[in-house]
Amino acid sequence: MKEESSQKLILTFVGMPGAGKTQAATYLVQKNIPFVRFGEVTDEGLRDLGLPYTPENERMYREKIRQELGMAAYAIRSKSKIENLLKENNVIAIDGLYSWEEYVFLKKEFPNLTLIHIFAEPKIRYQRLAARRIRPVSVEKGYDRDVTEIENLNKGGPIAIADFCIINNGDIFDNLYKQIDEVLFKLGVNKS
Repeated sequence: MKEESSQKLILTFVGMPGAGKTQAATYLVQKNIPFVRFGEVTDEGLRDLGLPYTPENERMYREKIRQELGMAAYAIRSKSKIENLLKENNVIAIDGLYSWEEYVFLKKEFPNLTLIHIFAEPKIRYQRLAARRIRPVSVEKGYDRDVTEIENLNKGGPIAIADFCIINNGDIFDNLYKQIDEVLFKLGVNKS
């Protein structure tokens, strides 16, 4: 599969919480580009364990799987889903790549992995996180979450070496979508 998938493109959004990564991945779905959401690994794990979806259980499972498989755990567990999507699609996306180790693992397996950094200023991200309906984070806790993700999830590496950077400081998504379309054009992806 490695040789065949090297001709296919994997778009991966990276960035800090509240930057707009999930919104970007959702936009690609509207353009008929399917995506793998790394968070599904946690969802499936909790289902298998018969545990409810609570922040405490999600955190417990994330720590458990990373203890068992290392910091590349989510990439390792998602590899078969990525391969399956690539069998029928020339372009797919990943939502939820965090760690440097996940990036290194996937880049080895899929050389055409392309990182797109979605950037938003911290104060804007913190306001977005506080306004979320699902798993809101207070403005005061936003900075703490950033520090935790950088220090404990090795999140800085993929952001630092991203192939593209999209600035997403606006209140409306039109500018985000326009910039995504520009990146797709540069990559030769013609999806509507």
